[in-house]
Amino acid sequence: MTGLEVEIAGMRLRNPTILASGVLDETGKSMLKVANAGAGALVSKSVGLYERQGHPNPCVAEVECGLLNAMGLPNPGVEAYAAEIAEAKKGEVPVIGSAFGVDADEIAEVAALLCAAGADAIELNLSCPHAEGYGAEIGSDPDNVRHICESTKAKVSRPVLAKLTPNTSSITELAIAAQDGGADGVVAINTLKAMSICPELRMPVLSNRVGGLSGPAVRSVGVRCVFEIFEAVDIPIIGVGGVSTARDALEYLMAGARAVQIGTAIRSRGTDVFAEVCSGLTEFMSKNDYRSIQEMVGGAHHVTA
Repeated sequence: MTGLEVEIAGMRLRNPTILASGVLDETGKSMLKVANAGAGALVSKSVGLYERQGHPNPCVAEVECGLLNAMGLPNPGVEAYAAEIAEAKKGEVPVIGSAFGVDADEIAEVAALLCAAGADAIELNLSCPHAEGYGAEIGSDPDNVRHICESTKAKVSRPVLAKLTPNTSSITELAIAAQDGGADGVVAINTLKAMSICPELRMPVLSNRVGGLSGPAVRSVGVRCVFEIFEAVDIPIIGVGGVSTARDALEYLMAGARAVQIGTAIRSRGTDVFAEVCSGLTEFMSKNDYRSIQEMVGGAHHVTA
């Protein structure tokens, strides 16, 4: 493979940009729009076994250098969402289904139903910081991560990617646990647990009080996590958090990611951000004599003092 093409756990992507879960992925048509804009792959919204309403408004707030959100994993349930996966598949790029649940068995069941609907891979949401009983609450323990990955791999034959939380003392332990559980790759990171307070009202801005911080403010944390994970595991890494330019993507690639997810940047840059990042990567590669994305992966680890 040459140029911008990348391979992750057997999936071939035309370029290393991926739509992150939670942004423009409520419907198949919105995901199709992102595919047509140039994304190399799509991640669905996180879906569970049953319909879930999520948290009441306000559930999103703009803060300096990013966004806070506490959506609470709203979704129609995996069976109702299957039609959206089918529609998104018309974009002719890999569609990765994001699954969540209360325990390993439920997550594995959701994953199997997503694969039956046509998902090319599964992203395990083990890191949502604002839904009680889900996400980071069960994904912060390495034993849980290992068991969830094992259970899902036993149910599905397609690649399984574990999306890890940065809200932990050691994300590398979680990555190692995911690898030991048979995960085909890891995604790092999800949002940082955070909150904002309105002084005039003397109360938190979000109805859930605590939400997840995304956007440029978290990029340095994400890059650090990817750098550490790269030295601890052998499976592919997808970097996510604060990517809005080619240079942002390059930081993640040099840290060890094979691809990057883009989410919050769509709010300010629109869906053109995927093509813009790819154009910038191509320009950088041409100027620096790189023939492929893979040649840059982990580049920051090879520099000697």
